[in-house]
Amino acid sequence: MSLNNIFVFDIETIPDLEAGRRIYGLDGLSDEDTAKAMFHIRNQETGGSEFMRHHLHQIVAISVVFKSKDKIKVWTLGDRDAGEKEILQRFFDGIERYTPTLVSWNGGGFDLPVIHYRALKHGVRAHRYWETGQDDQSFKWNNYISRYHSRHTDLMDLLAAYQPRAVAPLDQIASMLGFPGKMGMDGSKVFDAWLSGQIDAIRDYCETDVLNTWLVYLRFELMRGVIDEATYEQECESLQQHLQESDKAHLQEFLQNWQSV
Repeated sequence: MSLNNIFVFDIETIPDLEAGRRIYGLDGLSDEDTAKAMFHIRNQETGGSEFMRHHLHQIVAISVVFKSKDKIKVWTLGDRDAGEKEILQRFFDGIERYTPTLVSWNGGGFDLPVIHYRALKHGVRAHRYWETGQDDQSFKWNNYISRYHSRHTDLMDLLAAYQPRAVAPLDQIASMLGFPGKMGMDGSKVFDAWLSGQIDAIRDYCETDVLNTWLVYLRFELMRGVIDEATYEQECESLQQHLQESDKAHLQEFLQNWQSV
């Protein structure tokens, strides 16, 4: 038993200030004041939540764990100065090249709809991702778009049996299973970190989230019999070795937190 061609992903976002200025007539305001106005408008719309509609999220990081047959890699797409269009194009280029199995936590409810809107804004081409049988008949019955197909596994949605009342936060599930969970930041702090130029901290945080997702996915694959206990332990050891060999402090910290549980 083995796992191959698995592409686990997670995104981090900030308010799309450019679109906010256009839509709400906020020209002339600073970035911080524009965001405050957008949060206030959203609060008024929802009666208490400032969480932006999907199309008003700008992606500042997409982190990935990629598992091929004989190795594993974790990284964030593009360098720290990469713009949103480049980040998105790299995401879809990976799908174009490898046709991997996508894995996410709430990717169906948040990450992918945001990615769709942002790709639409930037005119990013993604033929393989949007394939539903026009050029490849196998995609008619198994594609990235349809909810119940397996080219994308949204762990949160699937484990909750598609019941909104049963969904759970990734960090709590990861912690319950003995994995590190949240480290150093959460989504509510990303915009403040971006305003203060802490893009590296955002990228690091996103990588720890995607590592938690990968580890939960391993336990899920063990539960449903895709891998056996020996393979599960081997995959965990492989990741630990990869983290041990990394020179990145946040990955070393993730490993230490994992081993101390």
